[in-house]
Amino acid sequence: MKSTVEQLSPTRVRINVEVPFEELKPDFDRAYKELAKQVRIPGFRPGKAPARLLEVRLGRGAILEQVVNDALPGRYGEAVTTSEVKVIGQPDIEITKIEDGQELAFTAEVDVRPEIELPDYASIAVTVDAVTIGDEDIEDQLQSLRQRFGTLTGVERPTAEGDFVSIDLSATVDGEEVADASTTGLSHEVGSGQLIDGLDEALVGLGAGESKEFTSKLVAGEHAGKDAVITVTVQTVKERELPEADDEFAQLASEFDTLEELRSDLRGRVERAKKVEQAGEIRDKVLEALLERVEVPLPEGAVRAEIDAVTHDAVHQFDHDDAKFAEALAAQGSTREEFDADTKEGAEKSVKTQLLLDAVAEADDTQVGQDEITERILFQAQRYGLSPEQFIQQVQQAGQLGAIFADVRRGKALAGVVGQATVTDSAGDAVDTTEMFGSPEDSADETEAEEATSTSAE
Repeated sequence: MKSTVEQLSPTRVRINVEVPFEELKPDFDRAYKELAKQVRIPGFRPGKAPARLLEVRLGRGAILEQVVNDALPGRYGEAVTTSEVKVIGQPDIEITKIEDGQELAFTAEVDVRPEIELPDYASIAVTVDAVTIGDEDIEDQLQSLRQRFGTLTGVERPTAEGDFVSIDLSATVDGEEVADASTTGLSHEVGSGQLIDGLDEALVGLGAGESKEFTSKLVAGEHAGKDAVITVTVQTVKERELPEADDEFAQLASEFDTLEELRSDLRGRVERAKKVEQAGEIRDKVLEALLERVEVPLPEGAVRAEIDAVTHDAVHQFDHDDAKFAEALAAQGSTREEFDADTKEGAEKSVKTQLLLDAVAEADDTQVGQDEITERILFQAQRYGLSPEQFIQQVQQAGQLGAIFADVRRGKALAGVVGQATVTDSAGDAVDTTEMFGSPEDSADETEAEEATSTSAE
């Protein structure tokens, strides 16, 4: 087999492949064997009919067509491997010549990873918010903990913000009742903003048994985007009584004996949470700085695939009814044109980020260990409320194990860039990123350890 590569653009190539017919003999043998099992010829047991009779029965053209179709994927893959092009997505294959007994020729146009010139990571400098912990942060955490251990007590007074109410709701649009917008005995925390716009404001001041009407825009159902007249009726009003913040509460709510010990632990939790937030900001800003410094030609096919996936997921929620989808967008103050524009922009950035981080990972020879893949799988399984076994089964069925590996590798590649960048906080102090992202030396040690383990296992 002979193959050549034509560079059509920085992100697309045409692979020309020529296959002598003698190399297709194994493919013909497999085709005859399978056809012999399917075609009944008098005088021969299933699977035993000779090739000559199969050609007479089916025609040489039909057999040749099956051989070519079966052979193309393997020959294309072999050409890709030989030419060492880094393909993205599925190829557009065209058969250019079939000379029976002589030669098969075809072309495959496919997107490829562009060559990317990477900058000096040490030239990247970003500034992030400083980690500051005030007394109010500790008090917020303590208040939240007290609320968890609070008790609800019925009260005979008008509803106030922070109360818990049991309510009935009904709605009408243009005078007609909306069945799927009616409910009874619904529990709600006043001021949480978790239900309908305008509900919390309507509830404040209402006593048990009292009702009030207000207007709000529906966001789901057949009337999505339309104004509805909502009627809310309060059934009961309860307030939350909080336990006193003292040593007794500390012993009830934690493993600590004193309130002071509990406050100290809460301070540590706040600090860790804020450092996680800071790490996220560092990662995002370093990535943005890296993207700004690098030109990445975008493969049209990859961008289109990303757009199609996002659009499919969005419209799928409305049974692929474009009219309902447009109504939902209108209810959010948007249009389909704006959605498409935002989706395209997001897809281009996503593809650029993936290609760039893949180039970084390749340049730095970023390695991914099995334990890192396992950790990501466990995290994702917990996120989706599945057992690790269920999640792995779903991922395998969807063919997404490779995507998980790629995500982990890209994350490690970005961490390597962060480790070489200069990070300063808003107070002017240098931020040590090794605690959050590790160091290049750590990655090198991990790689050496994995290689040593692999060698000893052999």
